[in-house]
Amino acid sequence: MRRILLVLAVILVGSLGVVTAATAANGQLATPLSAAPAPILEPAAAVTYTPAAGATGVDPKTAATATVRDGTFDQVTLTGKDGKVVKGALNADKTSWTSSGPLAAGGTYTWGGAAVGRDGKQVPLTGSFSMVAPSKVIRGTLNIGDGRVVGVAAPFRIQFNGHVEDRAAVERALSVTTSAPVEGSWGWLPDEGGGSRVDYRTSAYWPANTTVTVSAKLGGVDYGGGAVGAADITSTFQIGRSQIVKADVNSFRMIVIRDGQQVANYAASYGLGADPNRNTRSGIHVVSEKFTDQRMVSQQYDYDVVEKWAVRISNNGEFVHANPASAASQGSANVTHGCVNLSLDDAKAYYDTAMYGDPVEVTGTPVQLSAKDGDIWDWTMSYDQWKGLSALK
Repeated sequence: MRRILLVLAVILVGSLGVVTAATAANGQLATPLSAAPAPILEPAAAVTYTPAAGATGVDPKTAATATVRDGTFDQVTLTGKDGKVVKGALNADKTSWTSSGPLAAGGTYTWGGAAVGRDGKQVPLTGSFSMVAPSKVIRGTLNIGDGRVVGVAAPFRIQFNGHVEDRAAVERALSVTTSAPVEGSWGWLPDEGGGSRVDYRTSAYWPANTTVTVSAKLGGVDYGGGAVGAADITSTFQIGRSQIVKADVNSFRMIVIRDGQQVANYAASYGLGADPNRNTRSGIHVVSEKFTDQRMVSQQYDYDVVEKWAVRISNNGEFVHANPASAASQGSANVTHGCVNLSLDDAKAYYDTAMYGDPVEVTGTPVQLSAKDGDIWDWTMSYDQWKGLSALK
């Protein structure tokens, strides 16, 4: 029995040896099965904001930025609570957006748009931030309203009801468009009338019949010192015919040139030359207003009279007006207290044609028109000097 079992064991072992040898003879040894590799997951877009979402009391001088990691921006918007979209731009690889337009004090801004991650999925831009509240709101007013017709020397002015500290910021918000090519510049004058003021003057007189549009996007602009602009203002008006008065005091005449042609030559009397205080100022005066009857008072020279057809040409008391009392001197002598005296008929004729912005060029006296004569003295300096009054140099 023991011999039989031994033989069977040998046969079994030999059989396994044959099988093993046969498997190896096929050229490959069997290997165990393994699991498939896990897929590589691309990351989602991650967006960060400056100022941070939910930030409050943000300085208006801060630029807003949105930056994406592991993706690019499809579109970025930043919108104020008034619905206005802030100007801005993406960088070259569309991973960062930075605002270029002003952010208004007291405003709230909300992000919009989307980024696309490396995983191909969109991530919306969300969140808001709020600016520091202004301590003062300043309003600006244009001196020339829509549809008005003015003369060729007319400067236009924005008068503010408070002091503007950051004049450059305000000036960047101003634009002028014209129907004919015109060179001009803004100039800041000393504060007056309750606040700052800025005028726009051309290098030479306006071309006749030019259409002018002034746009002042001042709403929310940071004026500095905690103040902001109250609202945008605009005006579209017309430059009328060209009417220029030539007033040579030594000729005792006042000549009116309209659209390049002489249309009137009036006998006149100007300020008394012997008294510097009574000299009619030399320089380019500008018609600012006119009255059918104007009371004129001087304690220094002891008069209180009402004169007809008075056209104001400066704020120091100079008018072109009728004065029968000086009729004998008109055309031959200068005897007035600084005004240009004409006859009743001639003064009425000039009055009927005069409009705001007409230049009156006075020559021949030693006393020059200057800033101390008030109101419109924009033409008392050269254009290069005028440009020097701009905040954007």
